[in-house]
Amino acid sequence: MKALAYAITLLLAASPTLADDLTALSTTATSITGDISFDDHEIVFENGKKLVFEDLIADNFIVGGKKLPASVYSVKGTANPKLLNGNRLCGESPVTYVASWLDDDVTMIAVFETQDAPESDEDMCALYTYVYP
Repeated sequence: MKALAYAITLLLAASPTLADDLTALSTTATSITGDISFDDHEIVFENGKKLVFEDLIADNFIVGGKKLPASVYSVKGTANPKLLNGNRLCGESPVTYVASWLDDDVTMIAVFETQDAPESDEDMCALYTYVYP
């Protein structure tokens, strides 16, 4: 029995992370990112451009003064992809961090251009919302 449990653990660890395919909900998401594919390694935008994550740096985040379960990622390099209609996530500045959390059935994704890792939604440069199709 222990051998079976160990084999299953190895199989799960070796399996690729499945991305969540999300449909743009907010006007901002619809006009800038379009629908996305999101996992613990990257976001792939509707036009095929990517934002690759360096590390998961936190598993909670403060939104509107309340501490919530969330994923906060540092972004690899100086990414600032051109998205739909030539738009970018934070204007001309590269994105440095991304935070994601659930609000009921809505996936919230905040983007940051800050030097220091964000602990709350106060310094976000934009907020995008998505739902499962």
